[in-house]
Order: sequence, then C-alpha cells, then structure tokens
Amino acid sequence: MDGAPDIPRSPATRSADLPKATLRNRLLSSRKFQNWAAKFPVIRRFVRRDGLAIFDLVAGFCHSQILAALVELGVLEQLRGAPRSSNDLAAVCNVPPARMKVLLRAGISLGLLRHKRRDRYGLTRKGAALLGVPGLSEMILHHRVLYRDLVDPAAFFKGETSPKLASFWPYVFGAGAADDSESAARYSNLMAESQAMVAEDTLNSVPLSGVSTLMDIGGGTGAFLTAAGAKYPGLNLHLFDLPAVVSGAQSRFDAAGLTSRTTITKGSFRDDVLPKGADAISLVRVLYDHSDDTVSALLKAVRTALPEDGLLLISEPMTGGDRPERAGDAYFALYTMAMGTGRTRSAAEIAALCKEAGFSDVRPRKSTRPFITSCLTARR
Repeated sequence: MDGAPDIPRSPATRSADLPKATLRNRLLSSRKFQNWAAKFPVIRRFVRRDGLAIFDLVAGFCHSQILAALVELGVLEQLRGAPRSSNDLAAVCNVPPARMKVLLRAGISLGLLRHKRRDRYGLTRKGAALLGVPGLSEMILHHRVLYRDLVDPAAFFKGETSPKLASFWPYVFGAGAADDSESAARYSNLMAESQAMVAEDTLNSVPLSGVSTLMDIGGGTGAFLTAAGAKYPGLNLHLFDLPAVVSGAQSRFDAAGLTSRTTITKGSFRDDVLPKGADAISLVRVLYDHSDDTVSALLKAVRTALPEDGLLLISEPMTGGDRPERAGDAYFALYTMAMGTGRTRSAAEIAALCKEAGFSDVRPRKSTRPFITSCLTARR
C-alpha cells in the first residue's frame, strides 16, 4: 500500500524468516504503523475499536471504583423511585455538589445513569437491573477486600503477598473455624443473597423430576434447597453443613412452609461421614473453595453416600478451559486464588475429578448464564 510503513525488524532478521504471528505482532506494535492505520480510511474504524477496547482495560479499575461509589453512597438506590437533581443527591449522600456531578457523569458514561432535563438524573435499564440482582450490591461492596489483595498485582501472581480475603472467610477452611459464628453468618448471608439467581439457573439447567430426596452439602442457610423445594413440591430436602452455618436454615424453611419436608444435619464433610438416604446430592459453589485433594475426597464420600444410579449435581462458576472467558478466568480465578484454599476449574477438570472418584455418565449441562454459574451432572 502506498505510504504504508515497513515492518520493524532487527538487522539480523529477515521478515520472510519470521512466523506470521510474529510479523503481525511487530506490525501492530509499531508506532509508525499505528499512526498510519489511524488515518487509512478502510481500517481506521478497527483501529478506533481496538483502541477503545484497550483503553477500557486500562481504565477498568476506575470504572469499578465508580460503581462501588454509586452503590456505597446509595446513589442508585436513591434513584430507584424517581429521578432527582444532583444537588438533592449531593445533600442526601453527603458529597460536595461538584464532586457529585463528576460521579453522576461517570455513571452516565458507564451506562448506569441518564441525564434528564433540569439537572435531573435517573437510572438506565442497566442501572435498574443491577439493583434487581440479589446480592450484587453486597458483593460490589465486598470487593474492597479483594482490591486490597491486588494492590500489587505482580507480587500477587508471584505468590509473594499474604491475601486478606482468606481471613475474611475463616470458616471456609474447615470445621476448626466453625465456632466463629459471626464470620460464618457474614459468609452465609452474602452467599444466600446471591443464591437466588444461582438456584434459578441451576434448576433450569438440571431437571430434578424423579428425584425423591435431595441432599445439599455445604448448603449454608438452605437457600438452594428452598428454591428446589418450591419448584418440586414432592421433593424431600436434606441440608448438610457446619453447625455455625446451618443455624439460620430452620427459620428459612419455616417461612417457606418446607419444615415437614426438610432434614438438617450438622457436620463437616472433611471430618464426618455423609448421611445416606438421598438419591441426589448437590454441591453448589463448594468445590472451588477447596484444593484438588479435598475435592477428590469429597467426591468419593458423595459417591459412597449415594445409591446405585444416584445423581450428583455440581453448580459453580467455571473457567473456559481451552477457551478462556472473562467471568471464570479473569474474575473467579483471581478471587479463588486470593482465597488461598481452592481454585476455579473448567468443566473438563471437574469431570476428570468425578471420573477419578468413580462416577460415570459425567456431562456438562447447558448454562443460561455462565457468568452466574455452570452445571455438571454425574451418576454413581
């Protein structure tokens, strides 16, 4: 092309000797090429698109902090009912008016807010939807712990930091920390708040018709079992979790009218034998909290507890495996790394662990929203 820049190369290397990918990378990383491409009519729109995408990656931390401020200051909640002026919001949120305007404009740029006439602001469809996701606001506020662990990302990935996220959830480490009822309650409440969408997607992906009794291991305060019991009126429910966690389950079952169909067993799957009698066992957001050795032992215990042809249901965020994707590989993988106890696995990795434990007919299930949860089933 007339006026196109040469491919940058070292004197000792001929371009014809280089792999295509290397040539492409050299070309695209050349400042001269970038300047030329930005002016060339045919490809400048691609340059602009890629440039904006790169800028979004660079500015992503600022975006997340804007979101956190909108949630923590209650701006989104204040706009739930009707639009309000920037001065009203500044007063009720105790933020200087000039700074509130900056925050509101930032919210508009992220697609969460919209500006109306007479200096009034309202929610967009995306902003309103954010308020409707159970537990999402709580998780956004909880992220401040994760951000502290990632303040030195290079050291984090080198394993040279001591993440604080793990100490935020001490009960996850096992029954030894189960006496910390306050920490257990924080964890269980946060999980229960966000469990509604997980339960909905899980139950849509895996039908439980024909199941007589479902035992949910690590089921917290019974949020998943409550959803399953509502969808399947004839289903018997069995909750198994640590004593400090299941204490809040009875009131949930009572309120849902499920008491006559529920059994609660206090125990640790690390130290106690799993109860028998269920023809289906669910592990909802459990495996990614634990190491491969712990997961292997748990899966073997689950197989022992199930009858012949019993169903195992696993539901949790998973990585993309051979095709990395953002939710699993750029969020949950970092979160579990900061936890320090487990890791986010692909469906193929979980399937391999199930087969190693003696399960058959292991199959991933189609997920409605993989960024919420992915599902896999197996048979004893």
